[in-house]
Amino acid sequence: MPFCAGPAVYALFVWWFSTGLIIWLDNLHPRTFRWSMSAGTVLFGVALWQLAVTAADGSVWGTYAAFTWAVLVWGWQEMGFFMGYVTGPRRIGSPPGATEWQRFVHGVNACLYHELAIIATAAVLVGSTWGAVNQVGTWTFLVLWGMRASAKLNFFLGVLNLGEEFIPAHLGYLKSYLRRRPMNALFPFSVTIGTAVIVVLLQRAAAPGLSEAAAAGLTFVITMLTLAVIEHWVLILPIPFARLWSWVLTLRRPAISKAERPRSAAAATP
Repeated sequence: MPFCAGPAVYALFVWWFSTGLIIWLDNLHPRTFRWSMSAGTVLFGVALWQLAVTAADGSVWGTYAAFTWAVLVWGWQEMGFFMGYVTGPRRIGSPPGATEWQRFVHGVNACLYHELAIIATAAVLVGSTWGAVNQVGTWTFLVLWGMRASAKLNFFLGVLNLGEEFIPAHLGYLKSYLRRRPMNALFPFSVTIGTAVIVVLLQRAAAPGLSEAAAAGLTFVITMLTLAVIEHWVLILPIPFARLWSWVLTLRRPAISKAERPRSAAAATP
C-alpha cells in the first residue's frame, strides 16, 4: 500500500526533529528551563485536549493529528525529566558500595515522579479515547512508554553504548545508575518481543479490506516500534548513533563549557 510511505516518512522526521529539539532545550542554560517548561506545559494541555477531540476523527488526517499530539505529550514528559522538574525524590548518585538491589531502589527513587507522571498521563489518554475510532495517539504514547521503560532497564543492567552525551550536566548523577557491559540477560527478550509485535502489526496492516486511515494509523505505530527496536540494537553495537543529532550536540557544547567554567575555576580555588 503506497500511501503508507507518507506516515512512515512523517513519523521518522517527527521522531528525529523532536528528539533533537528536546536535547537542545534540555542542555541550554538552566535559567531558560522555566520558560521552555511553561510553554511546553501549555502545549501539553492543548495536546491532551486535542487527542480527546481527534479520537472521534477516523480520517487519514485524523491519524496524522493524533500521532503528532501524542509525540508532543511524550515530549513534555521528556522535558520535565531532563530539565529536572519531574525526576524523583533522590537527586544524588548511587554510592559506590551499593548492592545491585540498593542501586535499583536508588534508581527507581531517582526517576519515581517521572514514572508516576507517565502513568497518570497514560490513564488520561486511555480514558479520553476509550472506545473511539482513532486510537493512534494512545497507542503511540504506550509504545513510547513501553520501549523507553525497556531501554531504562537495559541501561541499568548493562549495555555497550550508554549515551552519556545526551545526559545534561545538571543530571550527571544519573550516570551512576548506568552500567557498561557488552549485553545483559534482558536484552534478547526486549528485542524479540518488540520484533514479534512488529510482525503481528505488519500482518494486520497487510490484511485485505483495511481502510486507508487504519493502514496509516498502523504505519505510525509500526514505525515508532521499529525505531525503538533499532535503538535497542544500537545499545549493544558499536554504532555512532549520536551523529543523527550532531547538529544539536555541536550547538550545545559552547553553552555547556561556559556554564561549567565558573564551577571548575571555583573547584580549583583552595
